[in-house]
Amino acid sequence: MALLLNIDTATGYAGVCLSQDSKVLASQSHQHQKDHAAFLQPAIEAIMNEAGYQLKDIDAVAVTGGPGSYTGIRVGLASAKGICYALNKPLIMVNTLAVIAKAAIENTPQTELEKDAVFYAMIDARRMEVFAGMYNQKLLELDNTRALVLDNVFFEGLNCHSKVIFCGDGAQKVEQFTLPFNYSIDYTQHNVNHMITISESFFNAKNFSNLAYSEPLYIKDFYQPIKLQ
Repeated sequence: MALLLNIDTATGYAGVCLSQDSKVLASQSHQHQKDHAAFLQPAIEAIMNEAGYQLKDIDAVAVTGGPGSYTGIRVGLASAKGICYALNKPLIMVNTLAVIAKAAIENTPQTELEKDAVFYAMIDARRMEVFAGMYNQKLLELDNTRALVLDNVFFEGLNCHSKVIFCGDGAQKVEQFTLPFNYSIDYTQHNVNHMITISESFFNAKNFSNLAYSEPLYIKDFYQPIKLQ
């Protein structure tokens, strides 16, 4: 089975893991968003040493390509591309929201997993805005990843008759609204280990990203405030 290096630095959480045959061989993580760049390379070296492999042994690199933090996405993707280019390995880009939804799916008891349950993954994008994506329990994307504002109009337009589970750090904003009985919030913190089955499915399907032309999934243009002199 494929030996995969998984990298996730797209949010306030950052993690790396080495996986094979749906099993985690070694992993490291931290929660200090400003230190993602300093964390990443030593963490990769540490997990390779712990598992007893060298970077040249991996079959591919998987990375969360967004949405999320502009800086965090760039840190992970730049490292992943650098490793792939140096070792001539394929690049796998995973949607951050899919990883968040995967964590919530695994955390939800089977008795509560209705056939048409919807997992609405959300990443905080400041104020009442979130990056969001809808998935079913088989992790099939039900709507395009997009930025949206959480307000009464959004919830009225959602109009879901099935069970809806909001997840991710952006889902905390949902607490401010009165929700129907079939809507709930899952507070599970995703981690890099939730990437591995997604990464493996991409690898097996040879769903690789173009190393030269693949771009981050920012959703929104970067805004840099102008400093007045």
